[in-house]
Amino acid sequence: MATRLERRNVVILATAQAMSMVAGITVATLSGLVGLRLAPTPALATLPISLVMVGGVLTSLPASMLMARFGRRAGFMTGAIVGGAGGGAVSMLAVQAGSFALLCVGALLLGIYQAFARFHRFAAADAASPAFRSQAISLVLAGGVAAAFLGPWNASRSTHLLSTPDAGPYLVVGLLALFAAGIHTMLKIPRAPKPEAGQARPLPLIIGQPSFVVALVTATVAYSMMTLLMTATPLAMHGEGLHLGDTATVMQWHVLGMFVPSFFTGWLIAKWGLRKMLLIGACVLFAAASVGIAGRTMVHWWVALVLLGIGWNFLFVGGSAMLATTHTSAERGKVQGFNELVILGVVAVASLLAGALEHAVGWTALNMMLLPVVLATGLLIWRLIPAAPRAAAGVS
Repeated sequence: MATRLERRNVVILATAQAMSMVAGITVATLSGLVGLRLAPTPALATLPISLVMVGGVLTSLPASMLMARFGRRAGFMTGAIVGGAGGGAVSMLAVQAGSFALLCVGALLLGIYQAFARFHRFAAADAASPAFRSQAISLVLAGGVAAAFLGPWNASRSTHLLSTPDAGPYLVVGLLALFAAGIHTMLKIPRAPKPEAGQARPLPLIIGQPSFVVALVTATVAYSMMTLLMTATPLAMHGEGLHLGDTATVMQWHVLGMFVPSFFTGWLIAKWGLRKMLLIGACVLFAAASVGIAGRTMVHWWVALVLLGIGWNFLFVGGSAMLATTHTSAERGKVQGFNELVILGVVAVASLLAGALEHAVGWTALNMMLLPVVLATGLLIWRLIPAAPRAAAGVS
């Protein structure tokens, strides 16, 4: 049974997670179109979206180390104010001034915001008892359900909030980031103790653990595969003559598939164990790619993208819960930072390659390329994780 403080921390972190994801969805939905209008050449239209990812990659490790030194609350407030509110304000001013360079600066700042916000799930794990850890991670990610509705609403309904079209959504992003900074003041998470000489193990020793390898690989494969297919889907659907409204419907159901399971994923991990849930997640991703291969109708895309979201959830939540078992509190800053750096780096490459691969080999071949990757991930889980890891994982 979770304590009152554990539940309170989860509510705060889930709310802040939703605010950061509204920013991410707003940028993904709007910044490409704004970039197309402001960029000196259409080839640079999506550069602001890519720079959000770049900002995240560059900030992940420093953000983790900063929070290890000054605490989660200070770190999250810094990310929300400097990255979120600052990035929203700069992006708003960029649209009003018609400056593409300023829009790129705003995107980098919003990437910093995203980098800090990615540690919400780890903060929940830090403050939770072993029995509640996986549920805490899962419930924090459930904040994405609200973002699945608020993000597209903000990108479409706030466009005329200010006199300059498309500036309003960035203003809302900045205001929501300030709200997130405010609720973070109520967060109560113990600071990691400063390691004494010889207390913290070297990073190579930690990342050599089989459980760390599985945690990193499952989360990286899940996130990069999800990003690759999600980014390629609108292009593939457009190529089949489907309307933008059809694509929007598929994408919204995909986001719901990603986050609605969070209301019960943690409970399933506690009931069945990490190994079984990770294997199920790999099977669901395999099924998603298989459906993508089977056909290119609206139904095929809908089923494939929902399965893609569910598989991502099982592997990402499970991998995050397993990562928490691989390090001590004194080691968590460098371990979590390294983990996020690797994941974001691979995801950035996946997002950049998605369009080119879909154009070069097509939707069916792209899904076929992913099948052996998912199969190898499942075999890795099967070989490296003991058959009954529930007690060792601290989730039973």
